[in-house]
This record gives sequence, structure tokens and C-alpha cells, in this order.
Amino acid sequence: MPTGKLTTHVLDTAHGCPAAGMAITLTRLVDNQPEQLANFTTNADGRLDGPALQGDAFQPGLYQLTFAVADYFASRKHPDAGRFLATVPLVFNIEDTNQHYHVPLLVSPWSYSTYRGS
Repeated sequence: MPTGKLTTHVLDTAHGCPAAGMAITLTRLVDNQPEQLANFTTNADGRLDGPALQGDAFQPGLYQLTFAVADYFASRKHPDAGRFLATVPLVFNIEDTNQHYHVPLLVSPWSYSTYRGS
């Protein structure tokens, strides 16, 4: 059984806080066809309540986390919500299922950045 896991968190750089209440969809891409695996909503700390993938579900392959950025900023009544970013799709590869893959998102209505964290 794989010992690794997939986690994420979101930081709202426009307001300087965790992005609580952001919807996230996890998809696996198999032969360029999306297979939706789960939907999540970030907690008060901008994180999921547990891993997005772990155990037998944590398999090698190409995955996508899609963050509902415009909806989140609209819920915060940001005047620029949806004027540029609608969603942020992050596509990444999981190779070693015995490692922790942490995929954070730092986001504002106008820009984002990500990295592989620990």
C-alpha cells in the first residue's frame, strides 16, 4: 500500500489570509480524459480537512486540482472577482506514491503561484 499522500492549501494574497471556503475539484487525467475523483472546500485555515488522496487511491499518474478562484473572491465581495481569473487548474504528475505531494496555491484575483511543498 502506498504510504504517500496528496495535500493542498490556499492562501489569499489579496486579503493576506487563508482562503477559507474555496471549492476545489480533484481530477485524474487518463489518456487525456478527465476522471473526476473528488470535490473539496477549504477549511478556516485554507486547507482540506484531510488528504485529497492517500492509501490505495494514491496512484501514479497525471492529476489536476482546479481551484474556484472567481467564486471565492465573489464570496468575499472583492470588486475584481472574476475580472481576470475564473479558475486555476494545476496539472501535476505523481510518480512516487511513497512521498508526500503538497500543492499549495497563493492567489489573488489577478495572479497566482504554486510550488511543490512538503
